[in-house]
Amino acid sequence: MADLMEMLREGLPSEAVVTDPDVMGSYANDMASFCEAGTPAVVVLPRSVEQVQHVMRTATALRVPVVPQGARTGLSGAANASDGCIVLSLIKMDRILEINPVDRIAVVEPGVVNAVLSRAVTEHGLYYPPDPSSWEECTIGGNIGTASGGLCCVKYGVTAEYVLGLDVVLADGRLLKTGRRTAKGVAGYDMTRLFVGSEGSLGIVVRAVLALKPAPPQQLVLAAEFPSTAAASDAICKIMESGHTPSLLELMDRTSVHAVNTMTNMGLPDSTEALLLAGFDTPDPAADLAAVGELCTAAGATEVVPAETAAESDLLLQARRQTLPALEAVKGVTMIDDVCVPRSQLGVMIDGVAAIAEKYGLTIGVVAHAGDGNTHPTVCFDPSDPDETRRARESFDEIMALGLELGGTITGEHGVGVLKREWLARELGPVGVELQRGIKQVFDPLGLLNPGKLFV
Repeated sequence: MADLMEMLREGLPSEAVVTDPDVMGSYANDMASFCEAGTPAVVVLPRSVEQVQHVMRTATALRVPVVPQGARTGLSGAANASDGCIVLSLIKMDRILEINPVDRIAVVEPGVVNAVLSRAVTEHGLYYPPDPSSWEECTIGGNIGTASGGLCCVKYGVTAEYVLGLDVVLADGRLLKTGRRTAKGVAGYDMTRLFVGSEGSLGIVVRAVLALKPAPPQQLVLAAEFPSTAAASDAICKIMESGHTPSLLELMDRTSVHAVNTMTNMGLPDSTEALLLAGFDTPDPAADLAAVGELCTAAGATEVVPAETAAESDLLLQARRQTLPALEAVKGVTMIDDVCVPRSQLGVMIDGVAAIAEKYGLTIGVVAHAGDGNTHPTVCFDPSDPDETRRARESFDEIMALGLELGGTITGEHGVGVLKREWLARELGPVGVELQRGIKQVFDPLGLLNPGKLFV
């Protein structure tokens, strides 16, 4: 410990090295349930690339594990500390270095908050689409680490599609530059994509070149109520099959709707089994909403409510935005899954989750990014009740198994972290795991970067 502190302080200002146990405790874990967290030896908060390199050279020299962190809003335990590690928090590296309207790129440090970047580029008539639910808090570095998504993915895609280039500090302190600033580029292996979603296990992202789009027209939203999940799923399939490109397509099941009603008194009908929200930011969104409304009615919607203004659209979206707080209010603690299935299997997935909830006697609400099949089953449980906690964990595992059975994946945007290590092995198979471990060995031969994450 003495050697570690002495060496760290040789290249870091005193305020960047935190050893107070109470303060370090606040850096021990992210927002995931059922994920063990250790006690770090030290928390460091660098402000420059050179300082990050110094931390990694020190870690390599002393063989000390390093856990990179952003804002700790993750939901898989990927940012959880391990015993005796250096927690490397990147939140102080929060500068927007460049916004280029001609090249339509932004160059940022990893600690830049998603919403801060989004608002900054808007001033230039540009748009950074990835919008995780935690966008007011989460950082770009964390978004890159978990390959995060958001509500707009159905039209605009996920974080990986907007990362053009990276500066990465490797485990031994060397600086690697990947990718480009250009719209095109196919020179060599796509090293940039390799780091996106790697959860800090291959290197430390210290700079990112991000693609931007022109700012779209104002979005308008429609809400449609359905008497069954099957009817809502049928509407979703018809919307996508008909060639529509909504900017948002979200689904709430009966449990989620009931929880929101209970907390907010929004007055949604108790008979609503599924609530579908569709948004368009096209030149004529009202016409698109009308066309989609007809498809919803044909699929069996009992009521279709299109917004006429942006303010009305925001009101319709309040139910979706309030879902997680409403479900948390049911028991006080939730465990959020993010199984992604083919769109055609969305109804089967949601009905299957309802059956699992009944089997285990639990409240499990489901909201989904319906346009891309990404479901968020949210298990509500009392952590002080050992039996309920056990049932919550078992239901969680059954939900992931169901997702794989339906041709899906165990995570669409939250990552693997600690929570889903066993399930990653099931999804990839032995050959896939062997090759991914081999990649990890190339970049981190001493196994210092985020140990215990991704792989069992």
